[in-house]
Amino acid sequence: MSDPIFHLSDVVLSLKGNAGPVDILRGISLDVQAGETIALTGPSGSGKSSLLMVMGGLEMATGGTVMALGENLTTLSEDGLSRFRRGRMGIVFQSFHLIPTMTALENVATPLELAGDADAFDKAEAALGTVGLGHRTGHYPAQMSGGEQQRVALARALAPEPAILLADEPTGNLDSVNGQAIMDLLFLLRDAHGSTLVLVTHDPKLAERCDRSVSLADGKLV
Repeated sequence: MSDPIFHLSDVVLSLKGNAGPVDILRGISLDVQAGETIALTGPSGSGKSSLLMVMGGLEMATGGTVMALGENLTTLSEDGLSRFRRGRMGIVFQSFHLIPTMTALENVATPLELAGDADAFDKAEAALGTVGLGHRTGHYPAQMSGGEQQRVALARALAPEPAILLADEPTGNLDSVNGQAIMDLLFLLRDAHGSTLVLVTHDPKLAERCDRSVSLADGKLV
């Protein structure tokens, strides 16, 4: 078997609280193979989103090792982590994190431009067409529904065709119809790009669509 795309060994995350350190993750060890789709499940406060943020280098583990695509994320600086994610990792959040003063096209193109992609706007336009928003490229987030904003966020994450896609409750702010449409689209685009997908979800039906479920409780795998 080839090397895993993620290799986590005894990962610990402790954050400062008013009453002292709070242990969020307690010795997580996990391998994810290339092309796998993993559901992170468990009750609220179990550490699912924190684990996803550690895997994406958006939160630094306070102990253990996080390897992604053969790179040790625990040794990289903030700039190094940003460079690592660029083009290799797409992230979709529950709240869409779109820039309100930018059009849909600009929201998708900006990360590509920052990565030095000369075809940023062409790729952004193609990505928006793929998620069914080719007719909304000039619209601002406030002019779009929640489902449309999440489609823009999905296009932004997938435009660079990343090897890794991380999604944190991507349907959490959507109604059931829009949520189902976004998840169908997410799995369709995962297949098209061959991306490895790690998905935080409370939805058991959604977890069943994944290759494997990893359940957390009190910061530990169960």
